[in-house]
Amino acid sequence: MSSVRLRLDGSPVELEAASSTSLLRALRDAGHTKAQGACEQGECGSCLVRIDGVVQNSCLVPATICEDANVETVASLLNQDLADAFARHGAVQCGFCTPGFVVAAEAALASAESLTYDTVRERLAGNICRCTGYHGIIEAVLEVSQRRREANQ
Repeated sequence: MSSVRLRLDGSPVELEAASSTSLLRALRDAGHTKAQGACEQGECGSCLVRIDGVVQNSCLVPATICEDANVETVASLLNQDLADAFARHGAVQCGFCTPGFVVAAEAALASAESLTYDTVRERLAGNICRCTGYHGIIEAVLEVSQRRREANQ
């Protein structure tokens, strides 16, 4: 077991992890449950986090390589405007996939790219939802993109 020190959602955290332990498993074993786990094979996107600014599946990242990294989960990335838009568009049902979708959506929204239905769909392609379908999620992201663009003009 190794001790891994990192910043999690802005706070210093120390995790214990074997070399084969994923960041997702190390976080959850330490009681940090904001990153969801489902498939643990990098297929569903529910465990997405941002590590030093890069969106990654935490189930595929060895915890031991995250020494001194800045790890952000849905807890620090979810903005109220996106939360409200998800609610308005019925983009949340069981909520299991929501943390991963929020991380991916905020990354898409942070890009300088002008978002269209197809670009949002592409940016969220690594996330699986079995309840809502994807239309409401995409529409919520598009609404927030438009509002943020208008606010910055």
